[in-house]
Amino acid sequence: MATIKVKQTGSPIRRPESQRKVLAGLGLGKMNRVVEHTDTPEIRGMIQKVRHMVTIVD
Repeated sequence: MATIKVKQTGSPIRRPESQRKVLAGLGLGKMNRVVEHTDTPEIRGMIQKVRHMVTIVD
């Protein structure tokens, strides 16, 4: 299966609780942390919800 690397580039400070939970669900929480996930519609939806705080890394 294809994988996708996600890097946190924004801070969850002063963000809604739901967005913080999405970051935690992705395995993020600290700046510049990179995690790898399988590329599924669920993960893509989570990334879309916090797209202002994460980037896709090659």
